[in-house]
Amino acid sequence: MQTLQEIHKKQKKALFFLLALFVLGWALTDLKQIFAGLILGSLFGLYNFWILVRRMERFDKIFTEGKKRASLGMTMRFASGVAAAAVAISLPEHFNLVSSVIGLMIPYILLLADGIIFRAKNH
Repeated sequence: MQTLQEIHKKQKKALFFLLALFVLGWALTDLKQIFAGLILGSLFGLYNFWILVRRMERFDKIFTEGKKRASLGMTMRFASGVAAAAVAISLPEHFNLVSSVIGLMIPYILLLADGIIFRAKNH
């Protein structure tokens, strides 16, 4: 079983690779708004994933200590998603809204793909 830190480290590497591809796409093509939206959304998605990992570690600690109250930071992650959309909406000449939303989902798609690959290798 992979630890949460191992999963987070793999996700960061994959996301930084994708971000590098998005930057190349932004620099070398005429689709600057789309790639800028993917970059914006991916950065906010990475931030959301970091919040989730941090909160899951805190949740695990609180749960093992037997305390009652713990949250996974849904409000912070939701606010971050709204902020990414607000930036894309307020600067439509620089960012594409749809690609920003897709970028927000990329870390979760990578997490799902990693989970499927991990299960396939271990069965």
